[in-house]
Parts: sequence; structure tokens; C-alpha cells
Amino acid sequence: MSQQEFWNNKFARDGYLYGLKPNTFLASKIKLLKRDSNLLCLGEGEGRNAIFFAKRGFKVTAIDASDIGLEKLENRAKEENLEIQTCCMDLNDWQDDKKYDVIVASYLHMYKDERAQLFDQIEESLAQDGYFIGEFFSKKQLNYTSGGPKDEDLLYTVDDFKKHFLYCEKDIKEVVTILDEGKGHQGEACVIRVIIQKL
Repeated sequence: MSQQEFWNNKFARDGYLYGLKPNTFLASKIKLLKRDSNLLCLGEGEGRNAIFFAKRGFKVTAIDASDIGLEKLENRAKEENLEIQTCCMDLNDWQDDKKYDVIVASYLHMYKDERAQLFDQIEESLAQDGYFIGEFFSKKQLNYTSGGPKDEDLLYTVDDFKKHFLYCEKDIKEVVTILDEGKGHQGEACVIRVIIQKL
């Protein structure tokens, strides 16, 4: 099953699988960022993070494999009179010459052997002093029932990030938190929180 088929199946149901509120960790880091920055949301799904940042003056682009998820995002953006650029593609195919001041992601489902290419592209796509901020499910999430993949190859460790982004300043932590994100993420969870700045 392709990434598009997988996520279209999830997003085809009524409502918003992960709710309308942004990821709490991403939203909490807004004070690090300049409001008129070019911001890219990776694996953005139905658009909760993109909408949040666009409302606060960021120039937002959102990439996702699901055309159904992005259609929901576009409909919300139209309702709220927001301009958000969308791009429907599998992140394995993402190549971008544009530079972004901020790149954000929450819970990207990327197989372990596909991440090096993605991480290289993220670092390449960051402008000088730009930030990559994300929250990802830890391998320890297998012990919790709050959501996330049940395949260890789709889960992360702190070292996954430490081994990459060699020319960046990194703040990477594994924490246990409480998720309240629609029907998809509810309850105690173990996550990796990442703040990376390109020097």
C-alpha cells in the first residue's frame, strides 16, 4: 500500500483524525521564530499545524502524501481566509531548492532506512539560522496505547537525530507526555522532541 493510499484511508472519514488544535510542542516553540518567516510543514495531513502558523503571520507551505488530507487543509484555509501553499507528494520524492526559515513536523511515519535522505533534504532546505522543530514517536511508544505505528521501523530514537544534522545545534529529548489530539492521539505517550538550528 502506498503512503497516499494509507493516509487517504485514515483521512477519508468525517471530521479531523488528529483534531483542529496544533501539536502542543510545535506551538510552544513559536517564540523562537520570526512571524513573517517562510515555514514548511512536512507530513502535514489535515493541516492543524499549518493553519496555526498561517494565522500567526507565517508564510506556510504544507507537504503531504494524502490529497484528501490536503483538501481538508485547503477548505479550512479558505474558510479562515488564509493563504497556504500545498504540495501532494510522498516525502521520499521531496526535493526542494527553496530555503525555509522554519521546517516543522509532528509524527512523521518514515522507515528507518529512508530517513537519511529526508534528514539531508531538511538540512539542505533550511536557511542559515533556520529551525527544524518536530515531535516523533519513540520506540518506547510500543508500550503505550495512545496512537502511533506498531512497527518499530517507523519509530525513532534520540540517536536517529544525533547522527545527522552535523552542522547544526541540536536539542533532542525523549519525554513522556499526555496527548490530546483528536481521536488519533489520546493519552500517555513517549515521544522524541527535536529542536535543531542550522548554524
